[in-house]
Parts: sequence; C-alpha cells; structure tokens
Amino acid sequence: MQMIYNSPNYCVVEFPPQDGHNAMRAGGYEIVDKNARREIFIDGMMAASFREHVQKLMEEEQSLDEVDEFLGRFDSLMQQPVVLH
Repeated sequence: MQMIYNSPNYCVVEFPPQDGHNAMRAGGYEIVDKNARREIFIDGMMAASFREHVQKLMEEEQSLDEVDEFLGRFDSLMQQPVVLH
C-alpha cells in the first residue's frame, strides 16, 4: 500500500493489485475524510474510474483545494467510521 494523497482534509491510500488474491486482483483505494472521520474502500470499476480521474488531476497540476473538491464527491458514500488510522 502507498499513500498517494494527504491534505488536511483527506488521505488516499492505494492498494496495488495482488496476484492470487481474488478481492485485490485489480487493486483498490481507501479514501479517508479526516474531518468527518469516515472512510470508504473502492475497488473494481469504481477504482478504475477513480484512477483515471486522479491521473487527469495530476496531469493538470491541480491545487489541494481542487483535489479535495474532487474527493468530496465520495463523502456521501463514506459510511465506515475511522477507528484507528
């Protein structure tokens, strides 16, 4: 796993694909909303779409606020409370 983004509001950790592990065959991302203390793990098609959007943001050299705005789109999906992180 590798932290790919960390701001005062959000943290994103990438989990690379793992051979021989069905659930992690394509990898995934954990997105943490630090203020709300909630998180979500995405994989599959949602992770692939997320990866594409993140690559575009990196190419366009977006500010932290713009990246946080993009990550805010996942706030309504974050149901898992962060207990230990």
